[in-house]
Amino acid sequence: MSFRPGREAAALAPREFHLPSFDNEVLSFMKAREVPGGALAVVKDGRLVYAKGYGYADREAEIPATPETLFRIASISKPVTGVAVMKLVEQGKLGLEDKAFEYIDLDPVLEFGNKPDARLGSVTIRQLLQHTGGWDRNASFDPMFRSDRIAEMVGVKRPADAEAVIRYMLGKTLDFDPGQKYAYSNFGYCVLGRIIEKVTGQSYAAFVKEGVLKPIGIKTMRIGRSLKSEKAENEANYYMPEDGHARSVFPGDPTSVPWPYGGFHLEAMDAHGGWLASAVDLARFAAALDRREKSGLLNAASHRELYRPPSAPVSRIDGRLKPYYYGLGWLVRPTRGGKANYWHGGSLPGTNTLLVRRWDGLSWAVLFNQRNRDKKAPDGAIDSALHRAANAVKEWPDVDLFRSK
Repeated sequence: MSFRPGREAAALAPREFHLPSFDNEVLSFMKAREVPGGALAVVKDGRLVYAKGYGYADREAEIPATPETLFRIASISKPVTGVAVMKLVEQGKLGLEDKAFEYIDLDPVLEFGNKPDARLGSVTIRQLLQHTGGWDRNASFDPMFRSDRIAEMVGVKRPADAEAVIRYMLGKTLDFDPGQKYAYSNFGYCVLGRIIEKVTGQSYAAFVKEGVLKPIGIKTMRIGRSLKSEKAENEANYYMPEDGHARSVFPGDPTSVPWPYGGFHLEAMDAHGGWLASAVDLARFAAALDRREKSGLLNAASHRELYRPPSAPVSRIDGRLKPYYYGLGWLVRPTRGGKANYWHGGSLPGTNTLLVRRWDGLSWAVLFNQRNRDKKAPDGAIDSALHRAANAVKEWPDVDLFRSK
């Protein structure tokens, strides 16, 4: 495989205006990892000032990536779910200290006569949001990637859906006492998706579209599909270095399939990793949060809760809060003058994404259709690269490209 920058999509910014520091960093990142395609959107003080596609959304057909190409955004889905939960808190339908599993009416699947872990009854919605609910995938496993095993144990057709995963996990022992430490948990957000459905009477996706996305002008985001034959209009193709393959979780599929197309069940990952979005969609989401008073996305109290640190002893060293921590769907790094940087990344086979909201009014979203596992060229390097790019800009465009969309 070789990197081919090809026909870069036209930037949404005026043709005569470019931000070469961003272009150079993105293209350098892609070339070093042979990434087929990517897209970038940059916001300054609530204005979309730059958006561009790089390389190919579909390498074989030589279809260029554009700022409006849809990509799987993976775990950037979590900030979306966090905002959806806070909308329900504002409406009085949920409380952050509510016991999460009081909303879940599912029978556990128990092995060897075990009983459900009594600590499940103390897990709160806040703890699910902050990854302090008691599951540690490094100590045990991530059930969202055990679709075959779970379907077999629950006695359902594979791949296991979200409810089957929850039933299976209700029969497992927690890895730690809820509220005692931080351990990133996709499963906790899977549970949040089902709680949203319980209290709204809608599907998770329908509530998010109507209650979160539509009011701020986002029209194209949707839950993705696992199989390539079911991909959305204007969605990128996904690639693996060296064309990596996996055993399909879908019945009837060939034994070996490309990892991004059947190696996992994307539909079951809806609330923690299932959304499709364009770079411009995510830029709108970031701008709506940064301009809360104008967008009306959340009230002031909800906005504060998104970034409140977890209760001790979580994220503490010698009793002091760590330099950064996980809030309600966002990583938070306090900076100066009471401000902070907020960010979230996303990673799945075939997907590498990042959304950053900086303390100085800058935000950016960058999406790629391949992830890299080479430690000599880590995907996380795009974070510092785009901070460098932003710091190098001497003059920002005096435009708001949101108005043209």
